Amino acid sequence: MEFEKLKEIIADVLNMDPDDIREDMTFVDDLGADSLDIFQIIMGIEELYDIEIDNEEAEKIVTVGDAVEQIKNATNN
Repeated sequence: MEFEKLKEIIADVLNMDPDDIREDMTFVDDLGADSLDIFQIIMGIEELYDIEIDNEEAEKIVTVGDAVEQIKNATNN
């Protein structure tokens, strides 16, 4: 469920089809995101899930799957 919502955020920020996004994709190399795009995606996650991802944790987000794990960890606490 988190993955489906996350795909919508990523697709909106990167202006692409959500169906083209897979969990194993990296934001920079596979999706072509720059640091501002990643910041906007993280802001979208924080807003949607009403969570806060600190900078140290945000730096660990390299793949779409990493972002899904961050959401799961933040919403289970």
